[in-house]
Amino acid sequence: MQSQLCNKMNCTDEGASAVTAGGGTPVEGGEEVAAREALRAAVRQAKWHLGLVLFVAVSLPVVLIPRRIAVGLGGMAGSLAFRLLPRVRRTAVGNIRESLPYLATLPEWDPACGTPEAIARRTFANYGRTVVEVLKLYYGCGAGLMERVEFRGMEHYERAREKGKGILFVTGHCGNWELMALTFGARFADVAVVARRQKFPRFNGLLNRLRHGFGNSVIYAEGAARSIFFRLRKRGIVGILIDQAVQENEGGVVDFLGRGAWTTTMPAVVAARTGAPLLPIFIHREGGRHVVTIHPEVPAPSDDPLDGTRRLNRAIEGQIASHPDEWLWVYRRWKRT
Repeated sequence: MQSQLCNKMNCTDEGASAVTAGGGTPVEGGEEVAAREALRAAVRQAKWHLGLVLFVAVSLPVVLIPRRIAVGLGGMAGSLAFRLLPRVRRTAVGNIRESLPYLATLPEWDPACGTPEAIARRTFANYGRTVVEVLKLYYGCGAGLMERVEFRGMEHYERAREKGKGILFVTGHCGNWELMALTFGARFADVAVVARRQKFPRFNGLLNRLRHGFGNSVIYAEGAARSIFFRLRKRGIVGILIDQAVQENEGGVVDFLGRGAWTTTMPAVVAARTGAPLLPIFIHREGGRHVVTIHPEVPAPSDDPLDGTRRLNRAIEGQIASHPDEWLWVYRRWKRT
């Protein structure tokens, strides 16, 4: 009966469409779906290439302008972006507003920081300055910038280094984190930074060129554990940013700024297994310079990686409370929770 019906309707099992169980809505065939996916991929590639062209067009003039003027213009561009990007602005303001009740309970918080809108506006300006500084570093014009970086808490680093177990630097997207890694590598010891591989190979190559400066290297997050263990066995330093949402198999839901957020537990697990010290490290702006602060070692209980991760999150929270306009509020930190 079914075959007779199909014959009358001139349809086959290999046709471009079929009738769904719901009765009536056509389902796309494999070739059409593949064509649509190919088109989407081509559009994404075109966008990446356009972004690359814009990167070159914008970055070259920035390099030619004196650093102080360029950084100031970067702040102005960030403030302009606050006005021109309503969707991103709403994300930042919403994240700050949701986090304020918790931030107000922290000893590092200053109520004079202002409203969520005011903090977000300064965040955009800071991000604009950071982008300009990163461009200077990328083109090898950041020597003066690196010279003005001050390091505090070096005694914690020296104490950790004496243990001979390697070091796990843990940080977040606070201030100019790229400048922090490069300057530490230039002055003290090279750092292997754990990072996610970018989808667009050329953009990934641009970041690699920057991050490999001054002897530093990159460990890609996919399958990073083996490389991290090897690095620590050689008494090396590994830097990890832990304020990005991860998949369920990569960590757990840990409180962050008063709300649960998917957080990697890898640093706490690795520290417990290897004995490598966990050192929070952050950078912030202070006047016309940057200050890097290394904090005391964070304990990593071998039986509870979530507890160690909570302690690391608390260190990041303290940094955000102290310098709320230097964290990446535009990021959807609490997605999937």
